[in-house]
Amino acid sequence: MSSAGPGGRPPQTPPQGIRLVSSLEGPDDAPVLILANPIGTTRAIWDAQARVLREDFRLLRFELRGHGVPGAQSDAPPGPYSIAELGTDVLGLMREHGVTTAGYCGISIGGMTGLWLAANAPERISSLVVCCAAITPMPSRQSWLDRAALVRSGGMAAISEMVPPRWFTPDFIARQPAAVAFVVDMLLGTDPVGYAGCGEAIAGMDLRSALGAIKAPTLVISGAEDLAAPPWQGAMTAAGIADSRLRVIRGTSHLAPYQTPGPVTAAIRAHLAAS
Repeated sequence: MSSAGPGGRPPQTPPQGIRLVSSLEGPDDAPVLILANPIGTTRAIWDAQARVLREDFRLLRFELRGHGVPGAQSDAPPGPYSIAELGTDVLGLMREHGVTTAGYCGISIGGMTGLWLAANAPERISSLVVCCAAITPMPSRQSWLDRAALVRSGGMAAISEMVPPRWFTPDFIARQPAAVAFVVDMLLGTDPVGYAGCGEAIAGMDLRSALGAIKAPTLVISGAEDLAAPPWQGAMTAAGIADSRLRVIRGTSHLAPYQTPGPVTAAIRAHLAAS
């Protein structure tokens, strides 16, 4: 792996003893598929897909720095972090679990990390699905720096009302309040230090230069009503990766795998079967 590589500054040496909560489940002889979460959520965001995908894959699922459920959170070293450091975390998990190569599906910051990995450690990523991820900070670098500062000073409750309209369509918020509350609870349970560090990683990223280095078969999924990573960002991503495909899912927003699991799961399965 390149020490600098496309798409971000070099990873810094991680703090000694950093621990990420993770699990590996599924048939022992099946290929490994990594499922990576959005900022402010836990592995449960992938539960609908996991029920289907674990039939054919060993699923490596993990929590970002400072993320997880109370009592089972990954470590949250002081930030800021970078996408390169988060990618290095994934490579460390692969070594920990004895995984040489894997498919990779990531939502939002999980997808950003997947792009970095596929560009900088191409021999480790056999297939890539990028869901609802931008390649430059949305809506702006400063907005993410401001959000990171807000949670550092006011905790996760300070952003709990502003985030759902960026994650879900208004119709879903109105019709499925319990489903929305389930994900907001994930947000509220996140360590502010970990959330802020990951937010600063988004603020500092520019993955445009990484796209041309990606050789893994790639599917880019966008939510048609996604305000946080609009479909034009997905189109830019797909246009920069040779032989990639873009799928826009109607009637869904930023957490498309959670809001509309049926079409997203079908798209992921079809891509992985063809890769």
